[in-house]
Amino acid sequence: MISNEELLEKLANGFVVETEDDMSEDYRKLLVQTLTITADTELISIFSILDALQYVPTLNRRITELAIIQDELGHAHIAYRLLRLLGVDTDYLIYEREAKDFRNPYLMDLKLNNYAELLTLHALLDRAGYVLLGDVFHHTSYGPWKRALTKVDAEEGFHVRNGESGLRAMVKTAAGRQQVQAAVDWMFIMGLDFFGMPDHLKKRSLQLDFRLKGETNDQMRQRWMKSAVGFLDSIQIQAPVHWDSESDSYVTDFPYPCEWDTDQRRWQLDRPVTWQDVLGRFRTHGPYRREYVEILRRGRESYLALRGGGVA
Repeated sequence: MISNEELLEKLANGFVVETEDDMSEDYRKLLVQTLTITADTELISIFSILDALQYVPTLNRRITELAIIQDELGHAHIAYRLLRLLGVDTDYLIYEREAKDFRNPYLMDLKLNNYAELLTLHALLDRAGYVLLGDVFHHTSYGPWKRALTKVDAEEGFHVRNGESGLRAMVKTAAGRQQVQAAVDWMFIMGLDFFGMPDHLKKRSLQLDFRLKGETNDQMRQRWMKSAVGFLDSIQIQAPVHWDSESDSYVTDFPYPCEWDTDQRRWQLDRPVTWQDVLGRFRTHGPYRREYVEILRRGRESYLALRGGGVA
């Protein structure tokens, strides 16, 4: 491995990292961390979609959701495969690690209660993933991941479009519009959380320095809001934010971050919290994390039993 200084100088001249020999210790550490969050998010996301298949009204739409699940598993495989190339024990990560140690966003640990929430997951939260991974795709200095994300970027765009087309159809009825607005009321704020701590609280910028990503958390959060609000405006659904001409940015209509009521599954918009509180919620994870991880592992055990106990 090389020093941070040597690597930063090479990156400034357009160098593309290909192997561990090209990396500094800090670069490898941040890359593993970022890939783990990506892999875990893609993997755990399939369970809320599987649960919500019961709400999908047509065969064509169900086939689409199954295709999305297949895509998400493929995206997880890409990230775990890259981790394995970096010497990480991915069998341990997937099948032996404590459920609490998975690094997926809080939303992935919740069940969806109706079809509007499933479509909103795609239209808003897959959009957040599209922004995050699109930033990596366009800016990352790690060559193997950039090449792999060509496929991922196109598929995430398809997931967003599926959500949009479904929501456009739902809001044509009064009952559907009501369900969509109720879903957006709580899921939009979950989307804000996807981008992590605000820039003024971030202490280190090595991800940007190493070109593992190209934009800051707040820049990506703003880009997501611009896209998401534009779509919601087009179907006349309200988002809890507004454009502030003075700051030339979107700002929330409530103190952000605010308290999440797990039992009632709604935001306490009149109860602001700190980002340390938010991180605490992330660390304790959501109510279905353990169940989802156990389903994953039972599936592996069943598969191995069918194969006579052989190695997967």
